[in-house]
Amino acid sequence: MNVLQHDNIKLTSFSHGGGCGCKIAPGVLAEILKNSAGFPVPQALLVGIETSDDAAVYQLNDEQALIATTDFFMPIVDDPYDFGRIAATNAISDVYAMGGTPIMALALVGMPIDKLPVDIIGRIIQGGESICAEARIPIAGGHTIDSMEPIYGLVVMGLVHPSKVKRNAYARAGDKLILGKPLGVGIMSAALKKGALDAAGYAAMVENTTRLNTPGIALSDMPGVHAMTDVTGFGLLGHLLEMARGAGLGARIDMAHVPILPNVRQLAKSGFVTGASGRNWASYGHAVDLPASSTPIQQALLSDPQTSGGLLVACDDASVEAVLEQFAREGFVHAAVIGEMTAGPARIKVSV
Repeated sequence: MNVLQHDNIKLTSFSHGGGCGCKIAPGVLAEILKNSAGFPVPQALLVGIETSDDAAVYQLNDEQALIATTDFFMPIVDDPYDFGRIAATNAISDVYAMGGTPIMALALVGMPIDKLPVDIIGRIIQGGESICAEARIPIAGGHTIDSMEPIYGLVVMGLVHPSKVKRNAYARAGDKLILGKPLGVGIMSAALKKGALDAAGYAAMVENTTRLNTPGIALSDMPGVHAMTDVTGFGLLGHLLEMARGAGLGARIDMAHVPILPNVRQLAKSGFVTGASGRNWASYGHAVDLPASSTPIQQALLSDPQTSGGLLVACDDASVEAVLEQFAREGFVHAAVIGEMTAGPARIKVSV
């Protein structure tokens, strides 16, 4: 069957959640993993699970370390090609967040084959292939299953020099925080599912979620860049808290400087806020100081689950201009300084 015959099929109707909003809330995840058995960690494993970093890193030799990561989720949009593109971009992002260059991917595909036509499934895979081609990596294999909900993602591997790994835990007090992409993808996806996102909003959401975080490669060469992570399902606050806890520091965010996607505030005021945003806040709100003048909309924005979100960079003052120039050079026109790391306990103070 031709794909044009399936315009009435809405991928998002097959799943209970979409994109990185499907993530298990950070508090629940911590409870699940608290009794995980420990095991001897080889010296060559430079990055494991200890600070909830974006990927594992294993040193191969004096010049190379292997980055390994995986990410997959259920549809965040109804267009199958766009879904594949977004999922692939999101998965590859973890390699860039470690400062690495991706080298190959494996596809993870779970589809309700009795409900979705094969050409729709093919378009999802083609969308993922198009992003891998943009990243100049092959999809070298993968695995498929028949599942009740559509699932697509990638296992991605990359390389980085061992001395240039950018962990999420190496931020220093006084480092400036730079966010590479605007927030609001979760709110937009909630509006899309209710038919309230217009064509311009959809285009902005897809452009944001399919832009590869390639500046991470060049940022790994900057000694003044101390830490990086990408902002995904736990929202800006959740991933910044991981950075703060790993470094044993606090952080400050100036809400006025946080970039937001177009019309997102109005959509949030209209009630288009994801359930994942509330679950995120319930998990870590106790570690965030919001001023009395803050609004529920501001809280929702800061905890909004991002799918294929931007890099969050901690760098010294002297490197801020170079970091912003690198983002701008690669088309990230909304990148901005949003706050700084501070001495003290792992809490986030928000000013509005």
